[in-house]
Amino acid sequence: MTASLPADSLRRDLELALRLADAADAESLARFDSADLEISTKADNSHVTDADLATERAIRSILETERPDDGIFGEEYGAQGSTHRQWIIDPIDGTANYLRGVPLWGTMIALAIDGVPQVGVVSMPALQRRWWASAGSGAWTATDGEPRPLKTSSVASLDDASVSFQSIAQWSDAGHLDTLLALAGRVWRDRAYGDVFAYMLLAEGRLDMVAEFDVKEYDIAAAVPIVREAGGRMTSFDGDETISARSTLATNGILHDDFLSFLHD
Repeated sequence: MTASLPADSLRRDLELALRLADAADAESLARFDSADLEISTKADNSHVTDADLATERAIRSILETERPDDGIFGEEYGAQGSTHRQWIIDPIDGTANYLRGVPLWGTMIALAIDGVPQVGVVSMPALQRRWWASAGSGAWTATDGEPRPLKTSSVASLDDASVSFQSIAQWSDAGHLDTLLALAGRVWRDRAYGDVFAYMLLAEGRLDMVAEFDVKEYDIAAAVPIVREAGGRMTSFDGDETISARSTLATNGILHDDFLSFLHD
């Protein structure tokens, strides 16, 4: 897959992130929909498969060789090293889909510098899709053809917006079920596309808002530069510019303040 790469100081980091995604795809796709997939339950009652673990190990092995001074923060094996330059990894975002043979899952790879994601790659090999971005160099996607730039939608009214809310239970557990119902009654269309795919649909201009709760840094870091470079905004649900607030609100940019006002009215 040919990538459009920046000419700035992040070029080598993005090149590496794309190679990391290649290594991750080789691990995860080989085990997808396997009859002998090994599944266990973590302390937080979420599932993990042998593919999650193998995929993160493959990424870490390359980073430890090629970026020994950088830190790593992965979902399955935790954090190590520097937080100045830190690679943030979700080896398989959408494990619940993965273990059921649903192709809506992907690997998320980000490089954060002083806590701000500057490079992001999302790869969904079961869909043969990939998205990537680095700060100041635009956001891109490709299947088998030439890369094309990403651009968020130009929708300028909540009444015309299409949104993804991830899950009813998630909003209910966060104490925002009434807000979700009010949102569904206001916008043009509401669906729960789920996980990283929803953010990529936003970056492509196919959705206008994505929001979720109980998220860790590795759940959203790779999406941040992609959404922002496509013209959108990502903040916490309360509007803070951070990936550590355990919530996220992503929009096409135009509607961000309107969504914040509506959701907190």
